[in-house]
Amino acid sequence: MSHGLIAPHGGTLVNRIADSAKAEALKQEAASLRRIDLSAKQSCDVEMIGIGAFSPLTGFMGQADFNSVITSMKLTSGDIWPIPITLAVDAADAPAVGERVALYAPNGVLQAVMTIEETYPHDRAKEATIFFNKPEDDDGQHPGAEAVKKEGDTCLAGPIEVVTVCVDPTGPEAFLEDRLTPAQTRAEFERRGWKTVGAFQTRNPIHRAHEYLCKCTQEICDGLLIHPLVGETKPGDIPADVRMDCYRILIEKYFVPERTLLSVMPAAMRYAGPREAILHALVRKNYGVTHFIVGRDHAGVGNYYGTYDAQNIFDTLDRKNLGIEPLKFEHSAWCKACEGMTSGKTCPHGADQKIFLSGTKVREMLAAGQRPPMEFSRPEVADRLIKWASK
Repeated sequence: MSHGLIAPHGGTLVNRIADSAKAEALKQEAASLRRIDLSAKQSCDVEMIGIGAFSPLTGFMGQADFNSVITSMKLTSGDIWPIPITLAVDAADAPAVGERVALYAPNGVLQAVMTIEETYPHDRAKEATIFFNKPEDDDGQHPGAEAVKKEGDTCLAGPIEVVTVCVDPTGPEAFLEDRLTPAQTRAEFERRGWKTVGAFQTRNPIHRAHEYLCKCTQEICDGLLIHPLVGETKPGDIPADVRMDCYRILIEKYFVPERTLLSVMPAAMRYAGPREAILHALVRKNYGVTHFIVGRDHAGVGNYYGTYDAQNIFDTLDRKNLGIEPLKFEHSAWCKACEGMTSGKTCPHGADQKIFLSGTKVREMLAAGQRPPMEFSRPEVADRLIKWASK
């Protein structure tokens, strides 16, 4: 790895993927091991640990890291880390310390083998607090918090050895050609001569405001990584294969190909707002990214977080340990008076001059076969979404 690229979080890019000979041995061993069936989120976490996207983690967290992350947003090593990465099971399924277990993805594929170094009670109520600014905000409706409350009561900690990186290579969300590991994106950045790289995180199609943020970033950095999340999301989100079509259409027609790279991130959404914005930044640091776009209500859901909470939290962190530079953008929209994309920093005109559309309005238009205004969405992208919405 060249010295021109940003160092991974913790200093070393983790690789927990077994080579072919080791993977074959692990498959044979797994046949006689206790079986642990993973949830979709846990399966995503196994892949993220295995490929080094969650560096410096080599496996699921122990109790000391669990508590430290919740209370201080740091690992016991002192490195910033905002969200517990745990493997919780029911107590009846908990193995003994020292035991090796086989981890199976939801579709029944053997994903990894894990050595149990520690088991500890899963303090679900304590973990749920990471989703809220104050306890009374917990109304039982937050998808991330409710998912945690339904998890097992015992956490298993220890290193993993990954047998199968992508557990469903034939599925619509595999995107094998676009599923670049951190080592692969770093190699591609080096090949292209990029030393500064901006990343755009998304779980939605890119509309004109997003495009504006991306192109502002391209003015600052050598290149742009469009890095959509294709792991587990919440019901109602647009399917990943549709979103990928939209990204490809947009890049081909409206971006400079040599300055733009599309790759997917196989992480699960937690909808943890500000804390998840930090996680998304650290993950991109591991992929070799130097600048991370943090927009309005990043990783938010409902009204649990303030509009710019996910940006403001970066001001509370040790920037040296964080390592990656957040790019903070205000809400952007097309201004009829300015005749272009603007934000509150660049445009003096009021809301009556802006073209804003709610998500509900956009979905209604698409379902009716109507394109949103071109100032809101590129027509080619709208046409792909109409095709999906009209099914």
